[in-house]
Amino acid sequence: MQKLIFCILLFLNSIIIYSQVRSYTNEFLYLGVDARSMAMSNAVLSSTYNANAGYWNPALLVFTPNYPQFSLMHAEYFAGIANYNSFAISFHKKDSIAFAFSYLRFAVDDIPNTTQLIDNNGQVHYDKITSFTAADNAFLFSIGKKINHKIQIGGTVKIIRRVIGDFAGAWGFGLDIGASFMSDRWRAGIVARDITSTPTFWSFSLNDAMKEVFTLTGNEIPNNSLEIGVPRLATSICYVQPLLNNFSLQPELALIFTFDGQRNTLISNKIFSIEPSLGLEIAFKQMIFLRAGIGNFQQETFPNGKKWTMQPNIGIGIAIKNILQLDYAYTDIGDNSIALYSNVISLIYHIKNHNQASL
Repeated sequence: MQKLIFCILLFLNSIIIYSQVRSYTNEFLYLGVDARSMAMSNAVLSSTYNANAGYWNPALLVFTPNYPQFSLMHAEYFAGIANYNSFAISFHKKDSIAFAFSYLRFAVDDIPNTTQLIDNNGQVHYDKITSFTAADNAFLFSIGKKINHKIQIGGTVKIIRRVIGDFAGAWGFGLDIGASFMSDRWRAGIVARDITSTPTFWSFSLNDAMKEVFTLTGNEIPNNSLEIGVPRLATSICYVQPLLNNFSLQPELALIFTFDGQRNTLISNKIFSIEPSLGLEIAFKQMIFLRAGIGNFQQETFPNGKKWTMQPNIGIGIAIKNILQLDYAYTDIGDNSIALYSNVISLIYHIKNHNQASL
């Protein structure tokens, strides 16, 4: 029942709609990927130099290794009700051009389907309870190109596939473009997401029995429809400060601009909203990493007034002989925001030959 309630809340806004521009369309695309980014509150647009750059900022793909590299991530949300997984692989065609493929899946599995639980005579049939999966999938194809040693550009084509059992499905398409700018210690990144407005086409296949259940329970029967996601702009800037004894410090500030109406963010109005986040990474010999971040600023309403909340995150990373990197993030420390805490684990593996691995 808990899974069923969660699924209904998660997908209700995507089911009973007419063709329109909507806020929070395909929002699973903006959760982030890899434990490093989540520990730093997703303030990584100018400092992701691995296969996940195809998701964050495709311009940074040119800084991935010349050999293939892949990344895996697993996260659980809402006490394990929802699972979020990602995969990415990157490779170079030549020094100035790199490619990546990424796959994202956010899903709630084994949801009870109770539409046939009670027959027309009011009899309960538990043997007619089945289960289904509600899953959001995204396939990302990315390219990055180096213009010169200071400027890089890139783009990502997104194919979206969303399914709710056998009842409903959707296809969507989108495009992101990004750029990065570098000096000796400063890094900056900018990404225009969903510049094509990312249309998502929903279709429904409900049998007569399910339609009758919708009618009897006072719910509107959904029709084939179209969602339009509004473009957004993501920016970030970071500074790399070397310290004594092989330590380094890297703070990063990110600003996300949305244009689909007023949102519950730190800065908002009827035209646009701005969601800031701040991340920090301390590295030792580029082998051990300590990370922290703060973001998800929202205003909650309490009986005695309104209060601003925020989401603090922490994490750690370990690089092993420049072959394997393991990262862990613990989000929403102390339950300070309305979001539930999550444990996120990810790894990055470098596909080298024997001689390269020994370097």
